[in-house]
Formats: sequence, C-alpha cells, structure tokens
Amino acid sequence: MENLAFLGLGRMGRAMAANLLAAGHSVTVWNRTRQRCDELVGKGARAAESPAEAVQSADAILYSLPDERAIGEVVFGWAGVLEGVRAGQLAIDLSTVHPDVSRRQKEAYTAEGVDFLDAPVFGSQPEAAAGGLWIVVGGDRAAYDRAAPIFRPLSVSTHYMGCTGQGAAMGLIGSLIVALQIQALGEGLVLARKAGLNLDEVLEVLALPDFRSPIFSGMGPGIVRRDFQAVFSLEHLHKDVDQVARLAEQLLVPVPASAAVREQVKAAVANGWGAENASALVKLLERQANVVLGEERRGPVGD
Repeated sequence: MENLAFLGLGRMGRAMAANLLAAGHSVTVWNRTRQRCDELVGKGARAAESPAEAVQSADAILYSLPDERAIGEVVFGWAGVLEGVRAGQLAIDLSTVHPDVSRRQKEAYTAEGVDFLDAPVFGSQPEAAAGGLWIVVGGDRAAYDRAAPIFRPLSVSTHYMGCTGQGAAMGLIGSLIVALQIQALGEGLVLARKAGLNLDEVLEVLALPDFRSPIFSGMGPGIVRRDFQAVFSLEHLHKDVDQVARLAEQLLVPVPASAAVREQVKAAVANGWGAENASALVKLLERQANVVLGEERRGPVGD
C-alpha cells in the first residue's frame, strides 16, 4: 500500500480519505480548517501543517478542492504542493475544473518530475462514503494505470478519457447533463402540482424505463419531502455550470439549454439557496409558478 497525501476535506474529501485509510493506505491529510482533520486522525491519518509538508513523503498526492482559486492557493501558493513535491510522485486532482487549469498543473508538475492526472468524480457525498464514485481521468496512460489501486477504494468504475484536460472536460460535460436533468425534474414536478397530480405517483412514473434517471430517483423524493440538506450544493452546481459556459465559449459550441439553466441556477443562488442541495433549484421554479410543492392541490388548474 502506498503513502498518500490527501488535501481538501470537505464532504467529499473526508469520505474519500476515510476510504483510502480503510483500504490500508498510509494517509497524511491537510485542510485549511484544521478541525476537519481530527476525525481522520482518529482513524489513523497524520495531519500536516501545510500542503508542502503533507506531500513530502507521499508516493501519490490527491486533492479535492472547490474551484480554480483554491487550486491556485493550495497547489501554486506559499507552502503549497509544488514547494514540497519531488520527482517520481503522482499528483491526482479530483476537483471539477476547466481543462485549462488541468493543463497548467500538468506543466508545473512535469517541470518537477511529477506525473499528473485530472480525475474529476461523479457522485455526491453518499457515493463518496460508500466508495461508489465514478471517476473520469485525463493524463498519461501509464500514470492512469499506476493510479488504479488508489482509485479502487473510491469508485465503482474509472474511465480513461485521454490526454491531460480530457478528464476535466468530461467532468464538465457531466455537470451540464446533471444541471439539465435537475431543471427538467423541477419543471415537471411544478407543472404536475399545478395540474393536480399526486407527486409520489408522478415519481413512480418517472421511474419507468422511458424516464429513468438516478438524478430523478435520487432528488425527487427529497424535493417532495422538502428536504434540501446539501449532499451536492447549489453553489457548487453554479460553479460547474459557469465552467461549462467558459468551455463552450472557448470551443465555439452553442449550449442554449445549458445557458438557460445557468441563469436559473444563478438566480436561485442569488435568492439565498446556494448552501442547500442542488435540488433547491426547484424553489425558484415554485416562486415563478406561484406554487409550493409541499402543499396539496386536487384537480387540474382552473378547478
């Protein structure tokens, strides 16, 4: 088992680091808020005072960070990862970021003799805790093969997408499709409520093969119960759809439906729901339609 460093202990990072410990790896952890390290230290991890210290003795370095700015601070900043690396290590960025950010990291790591993979994950906190994520990876194939034993405790599948930046691009394409599905689910449930349908029965129909989606089955019951506790927050979805828009503009690809959903997500965050689950996007649709899904309505509109 390898010596690993894991940086960034949010909901996803804590779960992934715990699974690496449970798999027998030696793990050194770091987080800006030191208290988040305590639970993992209790499970056998070692806490470092800085990213540079965390990575010094590691064979592989993993990090799960919220955005490009955090990567700039943790990887490139003072006492950052690049100040502590040595030739022969492997760095794995599990964050969802623009491919340009991945390529910038690749260049910096290569100068230090360190291999690099961009490896964003699909799934939210429950999948992370269960070791049930799906990981899409860009970088050198040899580095991907080397990372296989590290990915195994984290995921049910990994997918090699090609050269550096291709994993990041696939991560954003996944975010685009997730955002569209959340919007579609919200629109459907709001329209169903206005039409007088029972929302539990609507969800039963949406579980049929013609409509089946893990997004619908995972978020639908929570929306109906008005449970918006965050497992993947609306503000994180906002960050992702902004990156989708940046990539599409860069490549001159029209994404009209995604652009419309991006405006909806932005408005929902502006209304103060950013810290709630991404399914809280439905609250904006409720407001626009003057309906609340938790309220019973019988009969079609106009009765």
